[in-house]
Amino acid sequence: MIRDMNINDITEDKLFGPNDMVKLGVDDCNGCHACCLDTGDTLNLDPYDVFRLEAGLGLGFSNILPNHLELRVADGLIMPFLKMDKELTIKCHETEVKETSACSFLNSEGRCDIHEHRPAICRLFPLGRIYMGDGHKYLLMEDECKKDRHVKVKIKKWLNTENFAKYEEYVDHWHALVKSVTSRAKEMDEQALKSINMLILQTFYFTDYDVSRDFYEQFYERCKKM
Repeated sequence: MIRDMNINDITEDKLFGPNDMVKLGVDDCNGCHACCLDTGDTLNLDPYDVFRLEAGLGLGFSNILPNHLELRVADGLIMPFLKMDKELTIKCHETEVKETSACSFLNSEGRCDIHEHRPAICRLFPLGRIYMGDGHKYLLMEDECKKDRHVKVKIKKWLNTENFAKYEEYVDHWHALVKSVTSRAKEMDEQALKSINMLILQTFYFTDYDVSRDFYEQFYERCKKM
């Protein structure tokens, strides 16, 4: 889920903007796939993630969902998450490792089959977003990655996302929408919460995107319909 992280113990020097250089670079994650295993409820997809998958796979959301995604409830909101129930034997450096809770897009070489259009939460790793007011900054989660990171990379380059300014603006809009729903979820009766969940799922996920059109135009059109 998209959440505000606790920033009480985070000093300003640990927060970064998109143009800051941070130690993120590794040897292309060679020989490591630890962040693609048993991630629980952390790998949720937002509408832009779905747009990217639809464009990259040439499939609609309903076709991607059964084999690769699952709908789960977090903070009262139903969202799509990457499936983590794949069993496979990964061959790497002449050794074999059996995994039972791998991402559905991880292949037998321990590599991501959708790397070019992977979800933002995967693209960010090992960064996290800290939402502050109407905007956000980035935090390096130093103990989350198993690889030693020595090369500094500009965050904007690390995320490798087209129309980056539009993307950053969209991220804040989506976070505000999600937060407004989750903050009221406990006050809603069961039927009201079900109705808003169905509306969000149908508006932003199950209604396929026109991948030949600009995503942001479609997103804000759908927001107006909400």
